[in-house]
Amino acid sequence: MINKERLINEFITMAKIASPSRKEGKFAAYLAEQLRDLGLEVIIDDEAGRAAGSDAGNIIGRLPGNSSHNTSLFFAAHMDTVSPGEGIKPVIKHDIIYSSGDTVLGSDDKSGIAGVLEVLRHIKEEKVAHGDIEVVFTVGEEIGLLGSKFLDYSLLKSKIGFVLDSGGEPGTIIKQAPAEDSITAIIKGKAAHAGVNPEDGISAIQVAARAINNMKLLRVDEETTANIGVISGGVATNIVCDKVSLEGEARSLKDDKLAKQTQHMVDCLQEACSQMDAHLELNVTRSYSAFNLSEDEAIIKIAKEAGRKLNLPVKVASSGGGSDTNYFNAHGIKAVNLGTGMSKVHTTEEFIRINDLVNITRYIFALIQEANQS
Repeated sequence: MINKERLINEFITMAKIASPSRKEGKFAAYLAEQLRDLGLEVIIDDEAGRAAGSDAGNIIGRLPGNSSHNTSLFFAAHMDTVSPGEGIKPVIKHDIIYSSGDTVLGSDDKSGIAGVLEVLRHIKEEKVAHGDIEVVFTVGEEIGLLGSKFLDYSLLKSKIGFVLDSGGEPGTIIKQAPAEDSITAIIKGKAAHAGVNPEDGISAIQVAARAINNMKLLRVDEETTANIGVISGGVATNIVCDKVSLEGEARSLKDDKLAKQTQHMVDCLQEACSQMDAHLELNVTRSYSAFNLSEDEAIIKIAKEAGRKLNLPVKVASSGGGSDTNYFNAHGIKAVNLGTGMSKVHTTEEFIRINDLVNITRYIFALIQEANQS
């Protein structure tokens, strides 16, 4: 039986341990100790941590199966949180866990981790039959999926698994997510005195404004989005700005649409610079690849059947966001992302319903049982 009070206490304990991106060390040490106490073999992927610039490595835990039907299955979640994520003080009101209002809560993604730990404790206490179980706790997910990007995949035995890192109530199964291109640009104009001889200058701000104004942004179509999210430049109002930096992205579920949107944004930047005699330095990189699994895949069949047996509102859907799931699939490991009930994430209004925390935990256990029967 899932221990509800222990689950809640575990989540609150973890939420209080600060783990902002690249500073996951204290939380990682806590998790490694918990996994070892539960009898798992623990491997620290330090190289991935160094590549991600973190003070911790990815954690891989392995619990050997004790069943003759031995399907190896993994569960993954990320250790880092967005800011403000230090000094978190969880508050329970009306069976909902909030932060105190001046930080995030950290249910993204500690709700998934709490569920995994409770299931492992339940399995150990009740001596439940199971196949091989692996857990993967990554660093740097919130700043570019860095933990899964640099993960040493040779350390994993499982070829199917679940990432516990989506909004939506338990029963939500994300089978498709987009690829993303990252666009960074530096526009160089020419400085001049803005009051004496502005005609001698080339305003990099004005160039950037023209380029952005010509871009199709935000919701481009039902499968494609784009955004310019960061603009910086200028030093004083009496100086024609000679340098502006831009950071943007394009995402799409379809590679051809992504290529078209990214090229459109690049063309707008190049044309504005050409028209206004500015210089452009441009860098476009593929942040991660898309994935799209058929509902005939074993992993989705397991997820749907386990959800139905718990009477969860099973829903197979697509997402507009990337997650560690993208990298698992890119490395030939079939994975779907599951909703944990996390709500208003990345804000100080973040919360999770205790019922959802319990249900995602019940779901994890049901997935292990279903995989062991498949």
